[in-house]
Amino acid sequence: MLERKRGYLRIRSTAAPAESAQLEASGYAVLRSVFTAEAVTTLRADLERVYREFPADPRNAYLQPEEREDFRYQIFNRSGLAREAIAHPRILELIEPLLGEDCHVIANTCWRNPPRSRNQHGGGAWHIDAGPHIPRPEGIPWDDRIPYPVFAIGAHIYVQDCNLESGPTGVIPGSHRSGRFPPPDRLMDVGLTCEGQSVVPMLARAGDVALFVSDVWHRRLPAGEGDQGRFFLQCHYGRRDLSQRVLTTEESNQVEDANTVRSHGGRMTTLLGLHQPMFYDG
Repeated sequence: MLERKRGYLRIRSTAAPAESAQLEASGYAVLRSVFTAEAVTTLRADLERVYREFPADPRNAYLQPEEREDFRYQIFNRSGLAREAIAHPRILELIEPLLGEDCHVIANTCWRNPPRSRNQHGGGAWHIDAGPHIPRPEGIPWDDRIPYPVFAIGAHIYVQDCNLESGPTGVIPGSHRSGRFPPPDRLMDVGLTCEGQSVVPMLARAGDVALFVSDVWHRRLPAGEGDQGRFFLQCHYGRRDLSQRVLTTEESNQVEDANTVRSHGGRMTTLLGLHQPMFYDG
């Protein structure tokens, strides 16, 4: 655990919630009944308004039109209720001991996946959201005397129940500590393991919040008969050192003459911060 004092990150001197320790050790945690039924109802209604008032984002142009409709981005710019939700004290008290008290939102997307037999997107293959932040080869264990550093944490705020039939997010506990990403030849293998650990489905009721470390191996598990779809507000929190990705660099950058820089092409564009969308961007 850590804390920031006078600008520097230090080993935390005060206690942190047990769920923070679980996030650090296992890479995930599920918080029950963070939001009341009334709060869920009003938040869901406002998110549905966002879907009506704002068109699908062009960053998902590669998707089929019907699946492009599943997502809306930069939600905190679209919904005051969403802003309040992602700042819920119970969420912040768990992530700040791992990311620092000055951590910030780096991405904020809403997912509304209807029942569908096949998805182009939707996190349906094993992946990590960033990193590995400390890559290393297999067979070199992490020294348990050193708490494994966490750089970004994702949160799913559920406005609809997500049972096993609806294809919940599955995580492999402890995989964030491996220093590796999922093996490319097993991306669709539900039986994948990491250092003896197999998948745990993060089942949730409306009002619950599921949290996971960016480096943990995770995916949407296959939906089954009785699929009700998924509906949740996703927020990624990152250390202050990580740049925000709420808008793509096409829309938001610090280059005065971006068109001229883009005309150079190649490394010049990324060197000055004009990146193609990747994880967190879309």
